Amino acid sequence: MSALELRGLDKAFGGLRVTAGVNLAVEPGERRLIIGPNGAGKTTLFNLITGELRPDAGTVWLFGGDITRVPTRRRAHLGLARTYQILTLFPNDTLLHNVSLSQLGLSRLRWNPIWRLDHQTELLAAARQMLAQVGLDQLADRPVGQTAYGERRRVEIAMALAQRPKVLLLDEPFAGLSSDERRDVKQLLAAIPREVTIVMIEHDMDIALDFADRITVLHFGRVEVEGSRAEVVAHPRTKEIYLGA
Repeated sequence: MSALELRGLDKAFGGLRVTAGVNLAVEPGERRLIIGPNGAGKTTLFNLITGELRPDAGTVWLFGGDITRVPTRRRAHLGLARTYQILTLFPNDTLLHNVSLSQLGLSRLRWNPIWRLDHQTELLAAARQMLAQVGLDQLADRPVGQTAYGERRRVEIAMALAQRPKVLLLDEPFAGLSSDERRDVKQLLAAIPREVTIVMIEHDMDIALDFADRITVLHFGRVEVEGSRAEVVAHPRTKEIYLGA
């Protein structure tokens, strides 16, 4: 049984077909890399998986269950979490507050109209532990707006991991990072246990290819090439589409 499976997934905006019959199967514990030029439909594919967009045709399966029509908020309860290409943090709130909020979707506290976050010691302790996992516990009480860009990337990963995902979608986690920051995020991702299946979109080929067990190449919404690193890099279609050969 696949951790994540897409069957014949189609999505169009007007006359523009953004995903075209995408079939994809990711095995439990796998590290899957999705590459392709700008406009290939990579982020749209993530939005279809998480339910932020509804497909025109096809289905999305999570551990053998059809989640195509499951609301986005429910997919988190089923073990699906993601990060975004454009950061979605609250800049005036602390790192601790951002990570704590990310846990509320899985907590009964979200239904309590009188609860105060600063009194939820168990929730805050779990958030601090998650920040420690990404190497930011010493900055827990600092506003996000006063941190470096690479630290914010790690905060967003901490927020996704705080939801205890079984499948984690990473949308360009290395985008805009310095070489030192890329090293830190690479080490962070390598430390995530194999109980978490990871699907990643990334343009930094040097880092991304080292990360992946298998690679999928998208072009104009279609899966053009799929296989191991060696198979995909050597494929003439990959060179034509992505490497400019």
